[in-house]
Amino acid sequence: MKVEAECAACLLSRGIAEAKEATDNPALHFRAAAEIVNLLKREFKPSAVPAVLGTKRDRIIRRVTGCSDPYRRTKQICNQNALKMLPYARKLVEEGYRLYDRFRRACLCSIVGNIMEFDIPGHNFTFSKMKKLLLEAGEDLAVDDIPRIYELAEKSKSVLLLADNAGEIVFDTLLVEQLKSIGLSVYVAVKGGPVINDATMEDAEASNMVEIADKVITTGTDAVGLILEEASPEFLSIYASVDLVIAKGMGYAETLTEYKLNKPHALLFRTKCEPVANFFGVFRDRNVAKLMMP
Repeated sequence: MKVEAECAACLLSRGIAEAKEATDNPALHFRAAAEIVNLLKREFKPSAVPAVLGTKRDRIIRRVTGCSDPYRRTKQICNQNALKMLPYARKLVEEGYRLYDRFRRACLCSIVGNIMEFDIPGHNFTFSKMKKLLLEAGEDLAVDDIPRIYELAEKSKSVLLLADNAGEIVFDTLLVEQLKSIGLSVYVAVKGGPVINDATMEDAEASNMVEIADKVITTGTDAVGLILEEASPEFLSIYASVDLVIAKGMGYAETLTEYKLNKPHALLFRTKCEPVANFFGVFRDRNVAKLMMP
């Protein structure tokens, strides 16, 4: 997926908001903003991928401010609140009569978890919305490839789930449980270092994902989405070995659509901005379960 014009404003405004999370020093806010503007002057062009520019922006912020994880406290709060909400979500999943019904409900809960993201212009998330969104997840599903994803999962032996945000990863545990109940070996990948509010190994531990998945690894990099040339050998080996990849969030949707894929990839996310919604041909603030085939 390529950038649209409004991505420039988002990259800058989100960068300034993140810099303010990282430090109270106004001079460093200004310096970070200036360096992001220079990044955009050099690289913001129609061929650019938003998640790649977002990766470079976040590296600027961490270098300039000296803060390695600006959203660390926010991520902890997300995990704590998601864990409080987990029994309610699990009850929704377990009310499914058939295995497919429970898988579908787990996918929907996992997608709803993707709303836990901050400082995207026009996206205002509060925990008070979660129960309503979980209940209405099916109504908000604008792209529904869940039946096809389930059929592929049934035929697979192993799956790699690419986790996105902290807090969200708590709801992903429900999907991992359902994948395991189908009989799959489930690998989960978190980010190799902090980037925006994406889940790292610390969040995998806080969410209990390390106890539920067969193995939790990292991508080996702090990139938004997936930049294959930066990924670790361990990640690339598992990525190549599995039968199915399930990728959470807009960052993975933005980057995976740039690659020629050699296996099925299921994209599960919420359209939190117009450019992503436009790319997938749906309205903003909708749930998407999109299967990409090789």
